[in-house]
Order: sequence, then C-alpha cells, then structure tokens
Amino acid sequence: MATNSISAIDSLAGLTSGEPKASTTLSDANASQDRFLKLLVAQLQNQDPMSPMDNAQMTSQMAQINTVSGITQLNETMKSMVSQLAATQAMQGASMIGHDVLVSGNSLSIEAGVAKGAFDLSGVADKVALQITTPGGQLIEEINLGLQSAGRHDFQWDASKYTGTSNPSFKIVATNQGVSVSSTPLTRATVTSIATNGAELSLQLKGRESVAYSAIQAIL
Repeated sequence: MATNSISAIDSLAGLTSGEPKASTTLSDANASQDRFLKLLVAQLQNQDPMSPMDNAQMTSQMAQINTVSGITQLNETMKSMVSQLAATQAMQGASMIGHDVLVSGNSLSIEAGVAKGAFDLSGVADKVALQITTPGGQLIEEINLGLQSAGRHDFQWDASKYTGTSNPSFKIVATNQGVSVSSTPLTRATVTSIATNGAELSLQLKGRESVAYSAIQAIL
C-alpha cells in the first residue's frame, strides 16, 4: 500500500515539477497543491503500520510541490510588474508628445527654414567640419566648426535656400593633429504620437518612421 501511494505522489510531482507553461495561473498551482495534500492525507490514513511511509521521501515530495507553487507565484508577480512597467512607459511617452528628441541618424528635418541636429565626438578634435549633403550625397555646404571637445554637440543650419523635396543629410569630418576622430550623427525630430504593442513602446516622429522608446538618445 505504501509503495502504490508513493507512486501516486511521484506521478503528481512529475506533472508539476517541470517548468510552468505561460498559461499557468495561481489557481492551477493551488489546485495542484490541494490534490497533492489530499493524496498525502489518504496515504497516511491507509499506510501499512508495519511499513510506514519514509519521512525523507515525504519531505522531498512536499519540497517539490512547494517549489512549483513558489515559481508559479513568482511568474505571476513578474507578469504584473511587466504590465505596470508598460503603463509607466506609456505615461512617460505621452509627456514627450510635442518635444524634440535625438535618435541615431544623419538626416535633417527643416522647420521654418532651419535644420537642427547633433553629433557625439569620441575625443577632442582640433578640426571639425559639418558637411550638408543631398540625400544622394552631393555636397551642399561645408561649415567649419573649429576646435571641439569630446562629447555631444548641437548645431543648426540655415536651410532657407534649400530647394530639395527630401530631407538633406549631414556628415561630420573630425581630426586631431591630422588623426581622424570618430563621430556619431544624431537626428533631431519631434514626437507626434505614441503607440504600445504589449510591453513595447514606440514613438512616432514628425515626417519620419516610428522608433522604439529605447532608441531615444535624448529628450530636448
């Protein structure tokens, strides 16, 4: 009798000791725990007095069911935290509507005849040139920015005479004592709306494609 009861508990533990599926709920865990306890009580009531259940084996089974229940509760807590994080991000994103942001890229948006952008320098540069080009790469204008320190720098360009129908681009050429200094171009654009897809938040930029919230380099 004891052997059959132990086998029944082993079978239940085998069903519940694996990794919980995404659809597992707290009620499922509670139901499994209730079934386990009923089996355990039935085993204790019907065990052979001459061959009682092994205490170590019973303790092991109880530890397994408690572990499964704890993991399920942890999963539910994490799901709740993800939902709260998504809601918080949505609120933060809504407050960004109408603000300018910086994202990786080298295209320029023109507002009231002025184009604004930024760039990051990896080190000090004694010569920095801003090159404005057409989308096809033809040079429109080159502006000498002189000595610049490492870090982020903003700029603006008078685009009142630009007649192209597509956004112009820019390129930074930086050197220090003749040695090239690397730079990262940053596009400046205005946030017009936000959207959520589960836990993912995206921002729609004026005249551009939407970008992930995580792609925002700075809020201006």
